[in-house]
Amino acid sequence: MAGTRNGLIVALDVGSTKVCCFVARSDGAGGLRVVGIGHQVSHGLKAGTVLDLEAAEGCIRAAVDAAERMARDTVERVVLSLAGGRPSSQTIAVEVAIAGHEINAGDLSRALAQARSRALEQAAGREMVHAIPAGYAIDGTPGYRDPRGMFGSRLGVNLHAISAAPGPIQNLRLATERCHLEVESLVVAPYAAGLSTLVEDETDLGVTLIDMGGGTTSVAVFYDGHLVHADVIPVGGGHVTNDIARGLSTPTRSAERLKTLYGSAIAGPADDGDMVTVPQIGESGANAVQHVPRSMLIGIIQPRIEETLELVRNRLQASGYARLAGRRAVLTGGASLLTGARELAARILDKQVRIGRPLRVQGLAEATDGPAFAVCAGLLAHAVREQHALAVAPPPGTASAGRFARLGRWFKENF
Repeated sequence: MAGTRNGLIVALDVGSTKVCCFVARSDGAGGLRVVGIGHQVSHGLKAGTVLDLEAAEGCIRAAVDAAERMARDTVERVVLSLAGGRPSSQTIAVEVAIAGHEINAGDLSRALAQARSRALEQAAGREMVHAIPAGYAIDGTPGYRDPRGMFGSRLGVNLHAISAAPGPIQNLRLATERCHLEVESLVVAPYAAGLSTLVEDETDLGVTLIDMGGGTTSVAVFYDGHLVHADVIPVGGGHVTNDIARGLSTPTRSAERLKTLYGSAIAGPADDGDMVTVPQIGESGANAVQHVPRSMLIGIIQPRIEETLELVRNRLQASGYARLAGRRAVLTGGASLLTGARELAARILDKQVRIGRPLRVQGLAEATDGPAFAVCAGLLAHAVREQHALAVAPPPGTASAGRFARLGRWFKENF
């Protein structure tokens, strides 16, 4: 488990607008309690990709240092989020013969190893980030979540493989390792956000998770309890800020403030009469500020949010997972807090939409308990899942473990 020798779990979310670090410890009841929090404005990244190594390293150091001070411990290993690298999602179906005997962990490992091998062949030139079992089948009958202990002639597995370009991954790892941190595992941002915000009924019936970050908008589709599709669109809340800065000729920092305080994704009847003060770039004296109707600000914001959500809708339809995505959508990420974003998403996606907040994590302050920190909280949940998976199953590809298990069972039955 990522963390320190004291059993802490450490999550590091390196985004285009902020870097966030959560340090957590088990609460003894199967949950997690966050004991250290650090977050810092991000520099040196764009669309989830490191562009300035030194700037990115400085932001990571500052965030981790703040979390260490609060936790009163040092961090050695982290679970790291990935939003860049143009992640690609595919499902690999494999069937293996099991000769009618009881299915054991070795059979699962053999089927998964074959699926991973095929996924690596299809993802040539890219780095595998996730290889997630998305359901099993016995003798052609799907729907099994854990077929161990059952009987059949053929065992099938659907493996959801997510790969990304190796360059951005290596640069992100390098920026983290230069802070004397070991990267325990990588988790794509929408998968992490889903782990922290979705409830079991949503993942079973079908749900679309949309993480609206600063530089990217990530999409994950969950169905039958599994992640079945993931995608990243290189458009986010930062593009809205840049549109405001250009359209109103105001500094970027002022554009972000205007978006937060007065922005909306849906126009209202009083917008023409409400005036907002806009600082002007390079002006002084009487020309230092300009007063514009709020409707002008919303007229800049709304088209960009509409474009982003339409891209999400079109990508889902092109992927073939639109039907499995269900009638529910959950919005996370800082951009989802924009007034009217939920209502606009419901109209464009034709879904029931809610704002997702981190669940099952204790100790988060009010300022870090919102959708902007869903990815970081989900990294903690992923670390716990990985530890549990290692505790109950042999490492992937260890087919010999199945042979030894069968041999041991034969001795027990006959002696």
